[in-house]
Amino acid sequence: QVELVEFGGGSVQAGGSLRLSCAASGNTLSAYCMGWFRQDSGKEREGVAAVNSVGNTRYSDSAEGRFTISKDNAKNTVYLQMNSLDSEDTGMYYCAANRWCSFWSRGTKMTVDDFAYWGQGTQVTVSS
Repeated sequence: QVELVEFGGGSVQAGGSLRLSCAASGNTLSAYCMGWFRQDSGKEREGVAAVNSVGNTRYSDSAEGRFTISKDNAKNTVYLQMNSLDSEDTGMYYCAANRWCSFWSRGTKMTVDDFAYWGQGTQVTVSS
């Protein structure tokens, strides 16, 4: 069992940066696949970035080059550094965990079905 709590959301102007944090309890994150998802009002929850147990990372096309996912195993925390934000990055950001990054071997995008544990979300609003 893994419990996840996100921090760091807020309001920022376009071009700005935010760093989201996801603190875990119940199990060590080092052995888990960790992901960040975004959900805007009326839209499906979509994957943004993921990091596997050995530190390899994957990003959505829109996040590539602007966002960085990382984890601190000693603090049991995963981060999402978001730079060059624009209004399309607005949404509720969710941290997620799963024992395996099964989508990795499928060669497909990460989906909500790939993760068993979820945080409550943190809102990011980017104004232009």
